[in-house]
Amino acid sequence: MAVPVPRQREIPVAESGAAAAPPVTATAPPASLTLLVIEDDPAGGLTVPEILDTDGHRIRLRSARNLTEAARLLTPDVHCVLLDLGLAPSGTGSGSGTGTASGTGTGTGSADDAEDDGLAVLRQVLRLAPRHAVLVLTSEADADRAAEAVRVGAQDHLFRDELDGRLLSRAIRYAVERKRADTAQYKLAESKLRAQENARLERGLLPTPLLEGSDLRFAARYRPGRSRALLGGDFYDAVRTPDGTVHAMIGDVCGHGPDEAALGVELRIAWRALTLAGLCGDDLLATLQEVLEVERPCEEIFATLCTVDISPDGRRAGLCLAGHPAPLISRPGRRAQLLPYENSGPALGLLPRARWPRRQVDLGGTWSLMLYTDGLIEGRIGEGRERLGQDGMVEMINRHLERGLSGEGLLEASVTEARRLNGGELTDDVAVVLLSRAAG
Repeated sequence: MAVPVPRQREIPVAESGAAAAPPVTATAPPASLTLLVIEDDPAGGLTVPEILDTDGHRIRLRSARNLTEAARLLTPDVHCVLLDLGLAPSGTGSGSGTGTASGTGTGTGSADDAEDDGLAVLRQVLRLAPRHAVLVLTSEADADRAAEAVRVGAQDHLFRDELDGRLLSRAIRYAVERKRADTAQYKLAESKLRAQENARLERGLLPTPLLEGSDLRFAARYRPGRSRALLGGDFYDAVRTPDGTVHAMIGDVCGHGPDEAALGVELRIAWRALTLAGLCGDDLLATLQEVLEVERPCEEIFATLCTVDISPDGRRAGLCLAGHPAPLISRPGRRAQLLPYENSGPALGLLPRARWPRRQVDLGGTWSLMLYTDGLIEGRIGEGRERLGQDGMVEMINRHLERGLSGEGLLEASVTEARRLNGGELTDDVAVVLLSRAAG
């Protein structure tokens, strides 16, 4: 037996012989709920006296005789769907109230067919209303099918013989809240999976230095400025070519978004390929600028870069700067200082046909060379507007060297202190690379 409901009841109407109720205005409480009932019996009103929500407001009712009508009435303000499992699966509704599979009212279908038909209709409703709570209505004799309906995707089931206003109201509220919880849980799980996949992708794009056969020690620290990201617009790499020369670089794409991070990866990979192909100095930077000009999303994007190529004996290096801060060198018994470099070239992407002169630097027998991006030196000092700057960074590094720090420990202490001085996380990407050699 199907549950008879009114065809459309958006606004409560006055009972026969009673004074008319005041009209519902657009300022009706947003918590009031709308229920869409799908059943194929066109007879009169709902068999319960009234359905109230938690605030005592009447739950608005709509009814559809088939899925075609349901699709038309399933507007965004509908919160819950009540489906009679006896509805014909075709969704056409015969008007006979028999709920047979064929919709002809002949009642020739078997009990198994009826069970399959009811769940088939439910699956259609779930596809039709993926964001709505769904209740199913059936007889107490069909308890197994009701439980199966919940397994298929309905939020709850109701038995016709036990139905009253209070039970239905509670079931609607429960179904709506459970649907919200299920949706939130699904979105959370989806977000976690996406974050895990992004993390795997970004981790795979971070460089693995190729320094096999070199006596140089390599250390690096990397902190993207974007929240919950592993990869930013800063990039670095180091490779050893067959002649024994160690090439290292560090760079910074202006900006902090995923497009800048992707461009940084492209420039790093291009640098490695060009370096292994034998290019260095001005020729390499000119080719990288062509890559940048082709790959950047807009003409305002540029990148700074610092490259060094260390001779096989480890005592000399060629240095090129493209709008990037000069590296810092430390030697035993001497204070760390910035490498002097006045004749640097412009950042990549700023000037067409630019040139980048290469300067020869004497390193000595034992040394450490630190390459860094401006995220390390642009953090603030305390609550004022003063920034750490290159001079402040040099003093900070010397303090740590006096404490005997080196390698990974030196980099970790330096980045940690820069964050402490800034009063929290640094807003820009930070990359630091340290190459060290001990004379043997």
